[in-house]
Amino acid sequence: MAPASFNPVSNTVCVMDASGNLGLSLVQRLLQRGYMVHAAVQNHNCELQLNGLSCENKKLKIFYADPFDYKSILDALRSCSGLFYTFEPPEDQPTYDESMTEVEVRAAHNVLEACAHTETMDKVVFTSSATAVIWRDDRKSEIADFDERHWSDINFCRKFKLWHALSKTLAEKTTWALAMDRGVNMVSVNAGLLVSPDLSIKNPYLTGAAELYEDGVFVTVDLNFLVDAHICIYEDVSSYGRYLCFNHVVNRHEDAIELASMLTPAAPSLPQSFDQDVKIIQQRISNKKLNELMVGFESGPQLVD
Repeated sequence: MAPASFNPVSNTVCVMDASGNLGLSLVQRLLQRGYMVHAAVQNHNCELQLNGLSCENKKLKIFYADPFDYKSILDALRSCSGLFYTFEPPEDQPTYDESMTEVEVRAAHNVLEACAHTETMDKVVFTSSATAVIWRDDRKSEIADFDERHWSDINFCRKFKLWHALSKTLAEKTTWALAMDRGVNMVSVNAGLLVSPDLSIKNPYLTGAAELYEDGVFVTVDLNFLVDAHICIYEDVSSYGRYLCFNHVVNRHEDAIELASMLTPAAPSLPQSFDQDVKIIQQRISNKKLNELMVGFESGPQLVD
């Protein structure tokens, strides 16, 4: 249930980019909760996924919004009180490499600048990644658990070619700097590895997965939980800053085997020893801040006034 004090300028929100798993699920859930939704997609082919919803629900409008076309972003945001922003790599550059960093940073900058020029905008929920938190040279010597106060080290990410972590870290830092400078109310969701039907070994989050597992910071998140977290953070007026978002820690041998089987289903099963089976790696990452915020949150349909 949204807090009683939640009172945006309007009940119109924008989801950008609405073509990925998270974006599409956010559109569907927001419509169920009574919002008017502007679904912004990067290319016209993505509209096919939303056309069926658009025909069934008159509260949904579809926009073509190129993150490098400032006017198209402004058009999608017009009259919106909220933005759920998640970056989807362009179709002509689907893989993360060093050049993707510039693409993601430029896109995030353009979107936040447009938010600053949208008078009705109340809050931006920016989807980042846990990879913007956990990659640093001193991660093994950290006394306390990793949480939202930590940032991945940019030089470390460059040195070891952790392009996903580098892109997410620089994009999030860029948006925070711009949000503070322009007075935009922004909250970020630093999500773990999204477990979805199309998850594959090529997912850039998985670079260095073995090290993350050994260090007790390899976390995953289910789509429904991630969607709930975004909406709770948007609707709760007390939300602020960054939130690490995950609902599973991969810290047992059987967890790692299960995930490996999901990523490479055709691969033969690995032999398991008794020692490996019982070993549990100490969890060294905390999502306490998010869990406390989500106490009592109701994820079902809810009419927005």
